[in-house]
Amino acid sequence: MRCVFTGVWAAALVLASPTFHKDVEPILQARCQGCHRPGEAAPMSLLTYKDARPWAKAMRAAIISGKMPPWSPDKQYSKFANDLSLAATEKNTLLSWIDSGAHEGKIKDAPKPLSFPDGWRIPNPDVMFELPEPYAVPASGVIDYQYIRVPTNFTEDKWVEMVEVRPSERSVVHHAIVLVNTPGARQEYLGGYAPGMTPQVWKPGQARRIRAGATLEFQLHYQANGKAANDRTKIGLVFAKQPVTEQVIGTQVMPYGLDIPPGDPNFRVDASGMFGAPVKLVGMRAHMHLRGKSMDFRAVYPTGEKETLLSVPQYDFNWQPYYYLKTPKLLPRGTRLEITAFFDNSASNKFNPDPTVAVHWGPQTWDEMCIGWVDIAVDRKIADQVPRSSPAVE
Repeated sequence: MRCVFTGVWAAALVLASPTFHKDVEPILQARCQGCHRPGEAAPMSLLTYKDARPWAKAMRAAIISGKMPPWSPDKQYSKFANDLSLAATEKNTLLSWIDSGAHEGKIKDAPKPLSFPDGWRIPNPDVMFELPEPYAVPASGVIDYQYIRVPTNFTEDKWVEMVEVRPSERSVVHHAIVLVNTPGARQEYLGGYAPGMTPQVWKPGQARRIRAGATLEFQLHYQANGKAANDRTKIGLVFAKQPVTEQVIGTQVMPYGLDIPPGDPNFRVDASGMFGAPVKLVGMRAHMHLRGKSMDFRAVYPTGEKETLLSVPQYDFNWQPYYYLKTPKLLPRGTRLEITAFFDNSASNKFNPDPTVAVHWGPQTWDEMCIGWVDIAVDRKIADQVPRSSPAVE
């Protein structure tokens, strides 16, 4: 039997249902608006009721499928500070709002709008560096990696607690990595951009170091997409506002090469590295190309005990953020960090450029990579003594 509510009863039902300003807008601010606003990667804005209301049905489908908000890690393992996934109560509120008619409610119930610095997801940077000139990306052809140096002119060491790398034309940027070059010192990874990658933000007291006189090297991988474009990638830095006790170092775990057979739907690759000093594990990031299927990170402690730290069971090339641990994990000296990745080089992989060929390590998306990026924090007094691998291309 179908019930129809009219008059007072209908009004009461509307009042009892979630409304945009009171119930939905706070969730969108916390989970969605970082990407869903003008100038960001998401295809539509969710800043206002007028923005969000036409997308209600699409939002419902994305929420039910788990496609949005995008969050890849298996929840049975570590907890992450930058977790965008919806709590059950948040999911129920959004679905209830949509199913009850997606009502606006009272403007007086709205939370204070978030303030977004123009062109950044971090607070206004203390300093910004960009390519000296826009790089002209042709409409077709294979483009060699570009390495462009930009001097910092820093007269003293700088400690950086937030980093954001932003292409001006995302459609042609496969990735961008910014490295720190200092005479007489090892090259250091500072920050990067890849599809879905969010700004790198560390806890108070933790920061990357840029030495006085350093030069930033932009490593840029452009991909032609059929339309000529100009890109002028930039990096924004926020300096630490309180004393820094731990230096954050970027390093990687990766195999020596790849040889993925044609047609193999589940090819396994393992790699590992050992820490020669006690470190705090801060964050992890999985990087593969279009045949990437899954990646797990494990710690093998000196006692022999194993612990899974991150599992990405359904890798998505278009979503490659760092996953920052809510509580950094202390790894004793002698801990081995292992990664296990699986690749799908079969015809059933709809993203596979060519399932009939063997695939090897290479820079283009039709090649493959297998990198477990890792951020570790160490006592700044001994940071120069901690071994690290060279920053890898993506």
